[in-house]
Amino acid sequence: MATRMLRRGLPRVAGGEPWPPAGDVEVADAAAPAAGAAAGSGAAPAAGEGFDSLTVAQPVSSPAAPQPALNDPQDQPTGGAALRRGLPRTPGGEPWPPADAAPAAASTTAPTTAAAAATTAAPAAAAPEGSDSPRVVERAEGATKRVERAQRVEATAPAVATSGEALRRGLPRTPGGEPWPPAGTTAVVAAPVAEPVEASEAAAATASASTGSVSAAPASTAVAAIDVSTPLPFQRTVFPGKTAFTRSAPNPEPVRIGPFTKAQWAGTVLVGGIALLGAAAMAVLLVRWLLSFGALQDFVATYPGEYHLPDGAPVGFPGWLGWQHFFNVFLMVLIIRSGLRIRNEKRPTAFWTPRGNAKGKVSLTIWFHQALDILWLLNGVVFVVMLFVTGQWMRVIPTSWEVFPNAISAVLQYISLDWPTENGWVNYNSIQQIAYFATIFLAAPLAAVTGFRMSGMWPKNAEKLSKAYPIEWARALHFPVMLYFLVFIAIHVFLVFATGALRNLNHMYAAQGSVDPNAYADNWTGFWFLVASLVVIAAAWIAARPLVLAPIAKLFGTVSSR
Repeated sequence: MATRMLRRGLPRVAGGEPWPPAGDVEVADAAAPAAGAAAGSGAAPAAGEGFDSLTVAQPVSSPAAPQPALNDPQDQPTGGAALRRGLPRTPGGEPWPPADAAPAAASTTAPTTAAAAATTAAPAAAAPEGSDSPRVVERAEGATKRVERAQRVEATAPAVATSGEALRRGLPRTPGGEPWPPAGTTAVVAAPVAEPVEASEAAAATASASTGSVSAAPASTAVAAIDVSTPLPFQRTVFPGKTAFTRSAPNPEPVRIGPFTKAQWAGTVLVGGIALLGAAAMAVLLVRWLLSFGALQDFVATYPGEYHLPDGAPVGFPGWLGWQHFFNVFLMVLIIRSGLRIRNEKRPTAFWTPRGNAKGKVSLTIWFHQALDILWLLNGVVFVVMLFVTGQWMRVIPTSWEVFPNAISAVLQYISLDWPTENGWVNYNSIQQIAYFATIFLAAPLAAVTGFRMSGMWPKNAEKLSKAYPIEWARALHFPVMLYFLVFIAIHVFLVFATGALRNLNHMYAAQGSVDPNAYADNWTGFWFLVASLVVIAAAWIAARPLVLAPIAKLFGTVSSR
């Protein structure tokens, strides 16, 4: 008996040792018949001297018969022995084939017989008798190994049947080779009886192997060891979902208006409106509770919300005041629109350049905004001049310190929803007078000064003036002033409609009124004037675009596009 070290392969369990375990196994000496002849020559080296551990010692003059290949457990005699188990057929499953599977006796008989016949006939055809050349020995050993490899292929090749299902292809048998078994191989339903292999065919295969070629035995000599058409012993119950093969496209980025999307703006307005209504309701209840005390009732009786104007103060509104009011609203709406567009405009589409000053090039939106500012300032100058000429200034400029306690009284009455009597044809209440004064003589000049500092009309060479009045201050004040105008307009319009819409509209747009606050209550003249003014303002809002503004801007400079 000789010992031989088996080739170790993949572990049988995850993280285990390579299989089979390390060590040598005893192998029957297939070259025993030739031992006597070899002993006479005395040229046989000892096993392991000049050969590798896988070669059995043999004489030079008579090459030894090839040993049965034991690298693959399927090549070993398997008379009922269990097959070598490999990788599982499904992830996480048991190694395949099952532990109790064993090859049929008929399937291993033919390969073993063929191997024995081949090894018996091999010495006669391997090399000439009496030859002791090392080259001859080397060629004989190579032929022996090639014959062993051919026999292993024959013993493990599955038979091709006309019925059954195609076998699953696995890892290649050799590095870089094709997956095993070959494509088109099907499972054997019934294992056929192996055909005997003639000794002459084995001898011919050995002879051809010694010359460098290997003749494969007929494929019919190999049979399938296991009926692989048998389904797995368990039913698959878990399957990959849709997301395992397809990935949904990401949602597009929502369109934002400023910092929020449309839905966020709607939610903000809704939540903010509910919060304001709740705060207003609490304020009404609180003020009405305070006015139930005698001290506050006496305060409201002493200061009803307005004081008498000086003697000689005009009564009513002249026609020029109504037109000034319309021009002021018309220009302020367009100024606010163009200012917001300048604030949000990233890449202007049209530009305006003044004649003779190529460095003064600005966007068409900025030119439109500055042109409206100039018209608004001219209208304001005319308005202020007419106020002082006609004496109307006494209606909007406080003339007594009583304006402050009366303003507090008016605010309390407004919050309590028990509003003071309104008769703007004769006199404004104190809170109206303070609001008009702040708008005309404080907010308007502040908007003009800050806008002029940010415009291209500011002198570039006035370094000391620019240092005394930095542009950062102008930018920090200009936008809050615009917000003040928006709040003033909203409250002003609300009170006009809430305190007698037809009477107030007749005062402002039709210049009609009476000392009696109930007169002209059913006159719709001022209302239709308001509708006409709103139509004009809406048309100007729509027309304020480069297509309409460019021809007008060309009258004062050069218009160019990007």
